[in-house]
Amino acid sequence: MKKITVVSPCYNEEDNVETCYETVKAIFDRDLPNYEREHIFVDNASSDRTVEILRAIAAKDPTVKVVVNARNFGVYKSTFNGLRHATGDATLCMLPVDLQDPPEHIPEFVKLWESGYDVVAGARSTREEGLVLRSARKAFYRIVNGLGEFELPPDVGEFQLVDRKVLDAVLSHNDHYPYIRGIIASVGFRRVIIPYTWKARKRGVSKHNLMMLIDQALNAIFAFTKAPMRFCTFVGVGIAVLSILFSLASVVLWLLGIGIAPRGTTTIIVALFFLSGVQLLFIGMLGEYITAIHNQVRGGPSVIEKERINIDEVATVGGPGSVTKLTPRKA
Repeated sequence: MKKITVVSPCYNEEDNVETCYETVKAIFDRDLPNYEREHIFVDNASSDRTVEILRAIAAKDPTVKVVVNARNFGVYKSTFNGLRHATGDATLCMLPVDLQDPPEHIPEFVKLWESGYDVVAGARSTREEGLVLRSARKAFYRIVNGLGEFELPPDVGEFQLVDRKVLDAVLSHNDHYPYIRGIIASVGFRRVIIPYTWKARKRGVSKHNLMMLIDQALNAIFAFTKAPMRFCTFVGVGIAVLSILFSLASVVLWLLGIGIAPRGTTTIIVALFFLSGVQLLFIGMLGEYITAIHNQVRGGPSVIEKERINIDEVATVGGPGSVTKLTPRKA
């Protein structure tokens, strides 16, 4: 039988992990009886009973695999590391345990994958969220697609079923801060997009606050587009042109004898603060690139694992330094 892998990141989700497991299992038993199921939970060092519940589930169901991180490395690093443990013929890159991305679409995704599509991506065409967040997301995709080298489908997240060869191409990226949906879009292959409604969370509290969303957006923009440096170039050229025009206008007015009274103080102050702000903006953008380069060249593991449950060590995929597993000290 072909194997389908589902990767579910979690952090302090004791109210949701068992429901997620039971829901996925019921879907496979009912709609995908001819496929082998592999469900990988990646825990980001939860402080509640999440790991305890996952251990109990894995003890009774060997198709459930658990990775426990030594600390919270963030959802993208953890999920990317979970993908390294996937052994399926096709892999659902991320199914959050809060089930805001509906697992009921998995059978449809599998059917389309069997028909020849290498990537079956879910698009959150309808979101049960506020107007401000929806508008911010639309602006983000316009920026990325306007200046990027490839198209990042709007409203498509990590809720995507990818073929084994696509996953291998994704895992070949040695990225310190992997933006998974961008990497999947960048590798290409035949893709189909399925719209769905992104549901509101029913239990627990979302771990994605505004600052985390901004951080992820900046990571995507700096990693996959030339937008920041292009912006710096355009602003620099614009300021230079305006400065030349202002100089010419000042000379013409002086020759015509217009505005003989002492002047210039306001112009100097405005120009000083404006140019200082522009310089700080550009330095900040360069700092983002330098920080990304620094993190990449430092090397070392992107994720440190504390524990693996039901995982064959040989099955782990990934380049050197991609993950480190802590070995318990012998008594």
